[in-house]
Amino acid sequence: MTQRVYLVVLLLCLGLMCPLVTGIFMDKLASEKLCADDDCVYTISLARAEEDYNAPDCRFINIKKGQLIYVYSKLVKEKDSGEFWAGSVYGEQYEDHMGTVGYFPSSLVSEQHVYQEANKTVPTTDIDFFCE
Repeated sequence: MTQRVYLVVLLLCLGLMCPLVTGIFMDKLASEKLCADDDCVYTISLARAEEDYNAPDCRFINIKKGQLIYVYSKLVKEKDSGEFWAGSVYGEQYEDHMGTVGYFPSSLVSEQHVYQEANKTVPTTDIDFFCE
């Protein structure tokens, strides 16, 4: 009984000391992604949006026709799924959205400049599809 009380007190203390994380793990769009490095932090390419795209949920980003997007990874297409890339918008006029990384359909963009080849296959994790 005493051990249970200590455990409950410990868990309560840890819960009060740690800030609450709000968010949700969404369904995975793919089990693997192509990146330029093992951590998927280096920019693969710069793409230009050919059409507007309204994000259906928090895993995705909104893009406007003509907008430039830094591409960080490319999801490996799976059966019955679309082909999505992960990136963030680029440019001063989109400053409010810069740094926000999300997915968008690759069919709506054209690559303008390839910085490095996406030749590393990396498994996706739940955190790749986490929404705050």
